[in-house]
This record gives sequence, C-alpha cells and structure tokens, in this order.
Amino acid sequence: MNRNHHNHSHAATKNIKVAFFLNVGFTVLEIIGGFITNSTAILADAAHDLGDSFALGQAWYFERLAGEKANGKYTYGYKRFSLLGALLSTALLLLSSLYVLSEAIPRIIAPQHSDAKGMAILAFIGVLVNSFAMFKLAGQKGLNTRVVALHLLEDVLGWAAVLVVAIVLLFRDIHILDPILAILITLYILGNVVKNLRSLVPLFLQAAPENVDIEKIIKDIESIEHVTAAHHAHIWSLDGEHNVFTAHLVIDRELSPPVYEEIKEKVRGVIGKYGLYHSTVEIESPSEMCRMPDDACCR
Repeated sequence: MNRNHHNHSHAATKNIKVAFFLNVGFTVLEIIGGFITNSTAILADAAHDLGDSFALGQAWYFERLAGEKANGKYTYGYKRFSLLGALLSTALLLLSSLYVLSEAIPRIIAPQHSDAKGMAILAFIGVLVNSFAMFKLAGQKGLNTRVVALHLLEDVLGWAAVLVVAIVLLFRDIHILDPILAILITLYILGNVVKNLRSLVPLFLQAAPENVDIEKIIKDIESIEHVTAAHHAHIWSLDGEHNVFTAHLVIDRELSPPVYEEIKEKVRGVIGKYGLYHSTVEIESPSEMCRMPDDACCR
C-alpha cells in the first residue's frame, strides 16, 4: 500500500473520530438544553445534529472498513454497507423531525416563553463546536469526508440562525419566532430526507446510475472489431460511487488467443473511460447458445 495514502487514510479517520465525539457530546448537551430553555428551535437543531452524529459515526466506521478486503461472505467487500447506514440515518432524521414538528406546530398557535439567554449561550457554543469539527475535516480528500464537512457547515449556519433569533428575543418578546425557526429548520431537514430517499431507493433496487449511460457503453463495446453484439448488459452501483458492469459479447468468428486478449484490452479501455469500478464480460462465439434464458431480466 502507498505510504502517503495510508497516512492520509489514518489522518482522515482520526479527524472524523474527533468530529464524531465533538458532535455526539454537543448533541446530548443541546437536547438537554433544548428542554431546559423550552426552545423548539434548539431541539430542531439537536435533531439535525443527531442525524449528523450518525453520519459522522458511519464515516468513521466505513473509513476504517475501507481497507478491508472482500471475503467469501461479502464478495464485493463492504462498500454496500454504507447504503444501510444511510438508510438508518435517514430514518432517524425522519422520526426526530416529526417529533420536533409535533412540538413546534402547537406553539405557533399558543407561543410559549423560551429562555433567550440560554438559547444564545447554546447557539454560540454550537457555532464554535461545529466550526471546529468542520475545520478538522477541511482539506481532507474523499467523498465521505467532504459530504460530512458539508453537513457540519449546515449545522454552523443553523446555529447562527438560532443565535440571531435568541439575540432578538433578548430585546423583544416575540416568542413565536422560536417555533417558526424550528419548523423552518425541520422542513429543511425533511427536504434532505426526501432527497436522500430518492437517491437511496434506486440504489437498493439496483437501478442503473444516473451519471452513466449504458447505451453509450454498449455502443462503444459493439464498435470494437470482431464484436457483433453486446447483450445481457447490466450496470448497477454498490454505494452510489462504485459502479459494476456485466455483459455478454458475441464475436463474429473463432479467434486466436492474442486477438481475444486484444478485445479484452479494448473492453477494459471502455470500462476505464466511464470510470466503472468493476466489470465482468463473457465472450460468446457465433454458434454458441447463450446460457441465460430468454425471459431473464436483462437486455
């Protein structure tokens, strides 16, 4: 393994670990603080941070698993586990958001007093903690850490909004602002929940990734000399990032071993062009009957 890559992976894991414990510790504090200050806006941000804590925990766990090799049970490795984690995280966000809405909506009708000073203190700490956690992940490579850093940026902005409302409440008795802010934050979270579900469900159903055109891949493969057709072509994604491609290729005649090697090398070139993580291609001669049944779920 490349030493620089190993050091980077270790540093990324360490930074995610620090951000995770910071986020979890503060989430517990803000849940308690939300009830003490009687602020639904604080509870709404606590729900958001709870989801982000789960996301950080996943990132930490899967960053550690990244180096694990495939085995007899998980032949593709552990990448697909991130989908399960994302689904659990989404479900957690959905439940916590529904709870916050059940608390905030009645307060629109009958506003309750909130401890503005306590809100301001918690919001100030929230901005500091999430800014520090985001700083720990800044500059780290990898999709996982970049996505988590964006979540933390959202937290910083959310706490900044709570801080502004708290400052207003210190000078003006407009306590309806607290549930209004809570509902706005929660609706924003629910919007992300819907977006996540729209991405997750097709992945679980092994739909073709939106960023890859299977028709173009087939066309490029069929343009290779001696390849007359590509059928039983499938493309799906392990985790939304690592895509898998399989196909049967029909050749025009029996070929010598060097020509077979040349065809396979050109197929590898097509696979590399589209950034596919893994591919399996079976070559069939013109007289060979395809092993797949006619009614199989394939092209």
